[in-house]
Amino acid sequence: MDFYQRMRQVCLQIPYGKAASYGQIALLCGKPGNARQVGYALGRGLAGKDVPAHRIVNAAGVLSGASSFEYPELQKILLEEEGISVTRTMAGWKVDLKKDGWKPAIDQAEELAALYREMGI
Repeated sequence: MDFYQRMRQVCLQIPYGKAASYGQIALLCGKPGNARQVGYALGRGLAGKDVPAHRIVNAAGVLSGASSFEYPELQKILLEEEGISVTRTMAGWKVDLKKDGWKPAIDQAEELAALYREMGI
């Protein structure tokens, strides 16, 4: 299982109505520090077109993937449709990761690690 396949597995676990950061996804893929690679992959559909890319924001909660969507406001609209509050800040549209951030349980992280081990990663 390569990085993009792992990324797909992690992204598909982000619950409806929750957001995660690029760095969080990289960490759960076993590649801390590869947040930019996550953004790159999402922008090019390398983890699959059906992953909920709109739920992934930067570490500050700012929507930074606008270029990956049909039009710039689409990520904001999709998040709001899931009940996630998006507010305008000087840095751009932002979600409150303390309130609406995905906090996977330790057992979810352990399940992912076990899956990677089974796959020989």
